[in-house]
Amino acid sequence: MSSQQSTQSMKPATAAKKLGVYLPATPASFQEGVVTRAELNELQANPPEWLSELRRNGPHPRPVVAAKLGVSIAGLARGGVTEALTTEQIEALKQERPEWLEKERATQAEVRKETTRIKQLKKEREQRAAERG
Repeated sequence: MSSQQSTQSMKPATAAKKLGVYLPATPASFQEGVVTRAELNELQANPPEWLSELRRNGPHPRPVVAAKLGVSIAGLARGGVTEALTTEQIEALKQERPEWLEKERATQAEVRKETTRIKQLKKEREQRAAERG
């Protein structure tokens, strides 16, 4: 790794995204500064209490909420979820199982199944081409 790479810095929003946390819930010192690649690596390797707490309880950014609920980000929006949610709120939704969530989970499962089918088809075609070639 070059010294230039280790001193590259990123905006707090980028660092928060890489850490999987909701930027407005981070400490002011994190939001107002810049984060170097080395600092990001350190945060990932040895998360401070505020980072551990955010990862554990939230509020979580929409990509994390979507993943925890097993739906897409677009599915969250269709379900009316446009804000960050806490772990408690996510668990409540899982318990309530609203109709939109069940529908979006089924949609997401179909998307995953289709993606797997397409990958398998591509793999089979490549194998046949290799056997011919």
